[in-house]
Amino acid sequence: MAAEPCPRTIRLAPGLPEVCRLGLATRGTSRLEPADVDYAIARGVNYLNWCGRRDGLSRAVAGLGKGRAEVVVAVQFQARTAQAAAREFDRLLSELRSDYLDVVTFYYVESEQEWEALLTPQGAYDYLRRQREQGSVRLLGLTTHQRPLAARWAQSGRLDLLMIRYNAAHRGAERDVFPVTSALGLPVVTFTGLRWGALLKPTPEDQPGFRPPAPVDCYRFCLANPAVSVALAAPGNRSQLEEDLTLLEDWRPPSPDELASLRAHGDRVRRHAGAFP
Repeated sequence: MAAEPCPRTIRLAPGLPEVCRLGLATRGTSRLEPADVDYAIARGVNYLNWCGRRDGLSRAVAGLGKGRAEVVVAVQFQARTAQAAAREFDRLLSELRSDYLDVVTFYYVESEQEWEALLTPQGAYDYLRRQREQGSVRLLGLTTHQRPLAARWAQSGRLDLLMIRYNAAHRGAERDVFPVTSALGLPVVTFTGLRWGALLKPTPEDQPGFRPPAPVDCYRFCLANPAVSVALAAPGNRSQLEEDLTLLEDWRPPSPDELASLRAHGDRVRRHAGAFP
């Protein structure tokens, strides 16, 4: 049986440019230079998830000029109070040399108490909601590992996007989140597609001759799920970036056999790779 088609691009909301479903993310340890980010954009990767620290991605966005309108920049937002949010928002715009942010996600909200604190009159949510009303923020989202809470918060009507963990070893979102977000038409961006590299390594239970998947296989797994809008790759250097971008040359979903193998490998990784960092 042939695999289902796997769309290459998606429009997250009216007014935003259509984006490649393979996104590019940076983290504190990334060594990507602005030229590397420019290279990814030239190849068609235009969903850029920035960690909020000055790095190659932020410097690349700051230098885009008129090309800024062709990319979607998502920022992981740390502030929890309105006062701190105002300072952080101004800093982010200044670093990116932009007068708007396409996507702002509250970074790692992991409890009901954190969510409720955001929603108080002194919380950061109202500040960013006003920025969204004024056009300085296009979409307002949230990043979390807590799947049942994520589903509940998605149903609150306050969020335009969710960012959650999903990979072949951590598939709970298929049960807890995706049915909710799909019914709502809410975009989902996924992270840790490689399970911090564990999916690329063998396990003690592997059959003789088994070869662990390549990074592109892991991203194919994520992107094959129609509930996933964008799957983030977070290469640490140019070599890893170039390997990830080979997916663009052979864009397809896993075959049924490949998908079954990835799921089985994910189960083994979950049993043997230890606690998720």
